[in-house]
This record gives sequence, structure tokens and C-alpha cells, in this order.
Amino acid sequence: MSDNYYKTEDLAKFAEVGRFASEHMKSFFSYYNNVTGTDGALSKREKALIALAVSHALKCPYCIDAYTTTCLETGSNPEQMTEAIHVAAALQAGITLVHGVQMQNSLKEKGVL
Repeated sequence: MSDNYYKTEDLAKFAEVGRFASEHMKSFFSYYNNVTGTDGALSKREKALIALAVSHALKCPYCIDAYTTTCLETGSNPEQMTEAIHVAAALQAGITLVHGVQMQNSLKEKGVL
């Protein structure tokens, strides 16, 4: 039995997801590479930092590995990378807390507040 559900070598198998829908996968990779792999209004470096933060927020170990490498390759340093994931963590905390408004609305409807 594996110690880890996610295996680094599985990332190389990503394209196999398109085995039965190759045109969809080809379209996805074209879109993905155009968005993440080119400079635009944001540089590839900036995009990689965003991707690293999102990878942590959505908890994708494959993406964390891939974008840690991409961040280093595009010139980010560990301090910038760590700050990016703290931004993601702060946003997740704020998103969780702001939904407390829904709870308060429900409490008002129930006459508790």
C-alpha cells in the first residue's frame, strides 16, 4: 500500500485523461498553455505565483509540485512564493468568515437576533 495517495509520477499521466475525449483535452491544453504559459497583462512569473496560491487553496499536490518548479524557473524566490500562499490562506479565512453573514441572516429570520 502506498504511503501517499498522490504519486508524483502520476502527473506525467495527465494527458491520458483525454483518452476517450481527445479533442476536449487538446482544447483544454491549448487554452491552459495560452493562459498560463505566455506573458500578457501578467507575466508568466506573476501567473505562476497566482497558480501556486490557487494550488494550495484548492489542495492539488500535483499543481503545488508543478508550480513550485515553475515559480523557481520564472524567477520567484521562496519568500515571494510563501507570501503568495499566505494571500491564498487569508482569502480562504475571509471567505469562510464572510459567509457568517448568511448565518446571521438565518438567525434574524428565526428571531434569534
